[in-house]
Amino acid sequence: MIRREAEMQVEVRKEMRGGKGEVEIKHIFRKDELTGKCRLLARITLAPGSSIGLHEHIDEEEVFYIIRGRGEVVDNGTTVEVSAGDAVLTGGGKSHSIENIGDEPLELMVVILLY
Repeated sequence: MIRREAEMQVEVRKEMRGGKGEVEIKHIFRKDELTGKCRLLARITLAPGSSIGLHEHIDEEEVFYIIRGRGEVVDNGTTVEVSAGDAVLTGGGKSHSIENIGDEPLELMVVILLY
């Protein structure tokens, strides 16, 4: 299957998981199109000052791969700055959040895998 970018569904969530501002989610493939244990495969964009609030992952893990911009991640209680090329892995009941701390959009590739 080939999915052109123009065919990808875009969803905008306000104050996602208690965060600030709006988060744009571009679904590359939807869960019902994937036969493996993947719950989310998307490109997420956060405008400057926007964030995804603190949340935990039980019985699954989430990977953030930073494509562009600067962010601040709270990774199970530890705050770390991230930028293009960095990756974050959270799972097994641990929690994380991410906020755009730069002056350009923060873009991430996001994958959530079920155990």
